[in-house]
Amino acid sequence: MLEPLRHRLSASRALPYLALLGLIVGLLAGATVILFRESIEFLQGLYLNQDNEYRPLEPWIRFTLPLVGALLIGLVFQLLPTAMRQVGVVHVMERLAYHQAHLPYQNAVVQFFGAIASIASGHSVGREGPSVHLGAANGSLLGQWLKLPNNSLTVLVACGAAGAIGASFNTPLAGVIFAMEVVLMEYSMVSFAPVILAAVSATALMRLVYGTEPAFSVPAMHMGSAWELPLVVLMALVIAVFANGFIYLMRLFSSSLTHWPIWTRMTLGGLATGLIALFVPEIMGVGHNTIDQALTGQLGLTLLIALALGKLLATTAGLGMGLPGGLIAPTMVIGAAVGGVAGIVANYLFPGDVSNHGFYAMIGMGAMMAATLQAPLAALMAILELTANPNILFPGMLAVIIATLTTSELFGRQSVFLTTMRARGLDYRNDPISQSLRRLGVMTVLDKSFQILPAEVERDAVENALVQHPHWILVTEEGEPTRMLPGADLAHALSSDVEAERFDLLSLPARRMELTAVSSRVTMQHALRLMQENQLLALAVMEGRRVLGVVSMEKIEAYYRFSA
Repeated sequence: MLEPLRHRLSASRALPYLALLGLIVGLLAGATVILFRESIEFLQGLYLNQDNEYRPLEPWIRFTLPLVGALLIGLVFQLLPTAMRQVGVVHVMERLAYHQAHLPYQNAVVQFFGAIASIASGHSVGREGPSVHLGAANGSLLGQWLKLPNNSLTVLVACGAAGAIGASFNTPLAGVIFAMEVVLMEYSMVSFAPVILAAVSATALMRLVYGTEPAFSVPAMHMGSAWELPLVVLMALVIAVFANGFIYLMRLFSSSLTHWPIWTRMTLGGLATGLIALFVPEIMGVGHNTIDQALTGQLGLTLLIALALGKLLATTAGLGMGLPGGLIAPTMVIGAAVGGVAGIVANYLFPGDVSNHGFYAMIGMGAMMAATLQAPLAALMAILELTANPNILFPGMLAVIIATLTTSELFGRQSVFLTTMRARGLDYRNDPISQSLRRLGVMTVLDKSFQILPAEVERDAVENALVQHPHWILVTEEGEPTRMLPGADLAHALSSDVEAERFDLLSLPARRMELTAVSSRVTMQHALRLMQENQLLALAVMEGRRVLGVVSMEKIEAYYRFSA
């Protein structure tokens, strides 16, 4: 029943079914994010006040909590196989690039409990990155369970990521753009409908539980006049410096002390957080309350400066040393703090002529997120939906672009996720050819004109095989296809030697090609890479032990040239 659908999905010809799956993935992602959030808040409720603030805690508790938490998390991670420790957005991108969107459930379980422990013990990490991993895992695991082709798994992973961001922030549109701009790093029409439905369904489920109010309740602030635009540009340039520092420190910590045991590295990350929390407790936890206070102008100049620097160091040290958690919310806290400082300074220099410093904090929040993730549109939509304030669009567009371009062009930085991947010796191929081939499965270019013969074969069997004029003859050894030759070559050999009653297909004059088997679920990108790495010209496409057809490098290249 599902086999025709799988073949249609391989060629991206089943959009209604993919859209339905996107809706289901969104609901699964939304439910998972809600459970994740409730688990964190339950643990925090055991020792924090109703606003989840860390400042009222005794200094020794603020120091001990992240230190002991990091030690315990590290000891558990030390017992796990190295492969199971990989979590977060970078892990999702790695599985997309190297494993055709197959996300293991074991890593998702580690992410769920590890991030809960990390956030609940006061580390300077966010819950949005883990939510993306969990949402993406929902999409991938559903697709694997249904045995869908791998190009469809990529779309379902994007659906899970969009649903997770939508449910975490109450920002469905930002979830869609984040999935396209950050995770997939491409916009394709076949992905839009499923991803949008996933973001909508996940956000709707979240709103049923938490209500429809935006994440941050701020007054309707706006820019006083166009004369403030130079101030916005200067603020964006300063934020680009912080974004460059954030990316640099993430790479530095990620590549430092890698020969040390993981529990030691995590404990050092917890020690850094504990020391900073002694003086700036606002750096602890996700930081949503801190952002709210910055946006409403409740934080002073000294505290904002200390918050920006402390959050920068605590987050990069913790995450770089391996602690599970996200970095999106911390970048927003840093951006809001830097923006708040810019607003206070501007009001001091030009009293009565510039906007409230909470307005600059709002713009700074988006600019820092955009520059760090190299995702200006996702950041702009996020701050618009988070604050429900359309007045930020005009100055916000300027700020996010200036900060993003300065970080990428002046400082030469890629996104923090790509930088972290490269620190681990990984790459993320996203050129136009890879994008195009990743969207389609091998069934798209499957050549079904073939016959299967053993290496030693009687003349009658050869004649019967050539009745259908097959393009290819697949030669099997011990039941497995290992060679391939053109049907025309075998026909020529048959007519050239009219006396032979038996043929050795491995020695008769013909153009033979090495052949290896590949699953019918793989993408064209994977098939092409497999042929290039093993110096093959063709692959036998199989479903179980049944050969479905042949895919050749020539066929893939011809398809790409035609579609391009």
